[in-house]
Amino acid sequence: MNPETLSGDTVIDAVSAVFMVAGALMSLAAAVGLLRFPDLMTRMHAATKPQVLGLFLLLFALGLQMRSWWVWPVLVVAWIFQLLTVPVSAHMVGRAGYRTKHLHPELLSTDELEAVVQQAAGKRGFSDDDGDEASAGR
Repeated sequence: MNPETLSGDTVIDAVSAVFMVAGALMSLAAAVGLLRFPDLMTRMHAATKPQVLGLFLLLFALGLQMRSWWVWPVLVVAWIFQLLTVPVSAHMVGRAGYRTKHLHPELLSTDELEAVVQQAAGKRGFSDDDGDEASAGR
């Protein structure tokens, strides 16, 4: 390829192609992580971390390909919405999975939530994991 024929459109096409491939690979890594990881916590991590970066790369590539400035605010809003909702939803899924015992405790290096859950269970009068004693007295 002759450097004299290298135009701005060619550079934009090449950069957006690299970003599209990288974003698709990040999304693929998230999907593989969802299938391969053993428990809820690691699957949740695999679903959130690479997916947000993959979406950013794909939206950036889309913005470059559109070659119009009016599309950028829409793409930024879409990415910010993902940045705000993905951690919240992952947190809620993680807490629900923890409380319903859908995890492998031997895979946790530290369990910072155990004391909080035990304290909350003690305040409600539960003494076992299922909470059957509080409802058994009725």
